[in-house]
Amino acid sequence: MAVEFHAVTHPPLVEFTATAPEGAVVGLIGEDAAGSRALLRLAAGIERPAKGEVRGPSSRRYVGPLDSLNLGPVQVLALDHALACHDALVRARAAIGLERLRRSGASIFLASHEEELLAALSDEIWWIHEGRLAARGDPRETLAAWRRHVASRLRAWGETVTSPLAPAFRRGDGRARLIALETLGADGKPTMVWQSGEPVSVRVTVQFQQPVADPVIGIMIRTRVGMEVYGTNTELEQVKLGPCDAGQTLRVTFSFRCDLCPQQYTLTAASHDPDGVWHDWLEDAVAFTVTDSRYTAGVANLRARVSVETL
Repeated sequence: MAVEFHAVTHPPLVEFTATAPEGAVVGLIGEDAAGSRALLRLAAGIERPAKGEVRGPSSRRYVGPLDSLNLGPVQVLALDHALACHDALVRARAAIGLERLRRSGASIFLASHEEELLAALSDEIWWIHEGRLAARGDPRETLAAWRRHVASRLRAWGETVTSPLAPAFRRGDGRARLIALETLGADGKPTMVWQSGEPVSVRVTVQFQQPVADPVIGIMIRTRVGMEVYGTNTELEQVKLGPCDAGQTLRVTFSFRCDLCPQQYTLTAASHDPDGVWHDWLEDAVAFTVTDSRYTAGVANLRARVSVETL
């Protein structure tokens, strides 16, 4: 017998309607407060909805994160992040147990934040968002929609926080001082998160303490483990800045498309003479993150297009 939710309101669930078929594993994904836990407890019969109706067989079981992993015969099994604390051997045995239950006709709900686990075990995935069913269906398609959502939320969050200017070390003769180093998004607003593919900028603000005839301002992007990814400076870009007087402040903006793979990076900036004598050098001064809706290996996102010919 399938498990049916009819116009169920049970905070945070709101007017939730869906049917979980028998003989299937339904993966649940979403943010912590979205409603997956309430759905599991309703499906297992532990709680009754404030409004609406939940229909299902009488034999039900709820297994929480710290509960004993009971995969014995049952018609409805609600797993609330129940595999999160278990090792690979236990998980492999659990996968076999869940397949046995599925073949017996059980309706199995599997909530997890682990996308690979859900993709491997689920027949379909429900994405719960703010108490409603945002998407459901093929695991690959639903997880892709979820990843786009996560990337968008992370990008938006990046504008609400600042990455402090905290160089690993600072050196130079003091003729100029870098007073600000900012990563900007496509909208020109400071953000510590870039979306792979969006037009972005790095903004360097330098104040000259002494006259400098021909200053050069440069930047270097590195991975978190120190691999150099991209660097440039005003001399390479054929932009002349000097001569600059003592007390003068310049704001230099480097703009480009963020063709980086999702991971963490650091930003180094410097003011120096054309012969390389540093005025002020800030090593790994700012940390930022690149996010994307899908995994891409490496550092440079070359956005390959694939064509296939049958020969």
